[in-house]
Amino acid sequence: MHTVKRAVIMAAGEGKRMRPVTLRTPKPLVRVNGVRMIDTAINGLAANGIGEIYVVVGYLKERFSALVRDYPNVVLIENPWYDACNNISSLYAAREHLEDAIILDGDQLIRDPRVLRPEFERSGYNAVWTEAPTEEWLLTVENGVITSCSRTGGRRGWQLFSVSRWSAEDGRRLRRHLELEFEERKNRDIYWDDVALFCHPDEYRLGVFPMEAGAVAEVDSLAELAALDPGYRRELEEVR
Repeated sequence: MHTVKRAVIMAAGEGKRMRPVTLRTPKPLVRVNGVRMIDTAINGLAANGIGEIYVVVGYLKERFSALVRDYPNVVLIENPWYDACNNISSLYAAREHLEDAIILDGDQLIRDPRVLRPEFERSGYNAVWTEAPTEEWLLTVENGVITSCSRTGGRRGWQLFSVSRWSAEDGRRLRRHLELEFEERKNRDIYWDDVALFCHPDEYRLGVFPMEAGAVAEVDSLAELAALDPGYRRELEEVR
């Protein structure tokens, strides 16, 4: 068994699909029913005894100063490439903190803190089994190991969520691969998840951390935000 010792929260993106709400507020700091999305992650980590937390910021980075005041254990890491590269640049910026780490997005709602449990048997992703068709990334698992990933979804598989755990060994491996792709190959338009799942899949034996549907809510658009919090319906109507 491995144990998570630190967390990296990705919070550098511009959240363009949630404009105009995100024109002045970074997406992770948007409130859903009165609570900032990133608070659900930080509080969920705290409930599991994970207190070493790094938040990667970029867009409207100055707004995160309030977060540090609220949580003295949070350390901000600036991603200077956030507006020119995909999110591989954010994990590259935090690459020194990937051993025995949990990586998650700051723009999702952690509804059940148990999904951030620190103990894990092998590196891999939180996932929900789905029988129905989905357009989300879908994992195929055989004998406990991820054997393939579909970016376009499908049916009958493990739907990937943006919560993952990495052992010390895999964290070091992930760092090397991030440096290879970002620095040497200039492969900067990919998601960081592509590094292990598509660029170097044979060098990992990743698994899944099963969870129930609804335990984590991903908020990708203004419509999804308004569905969760009716207070944003006016903004939604204005952009339609």
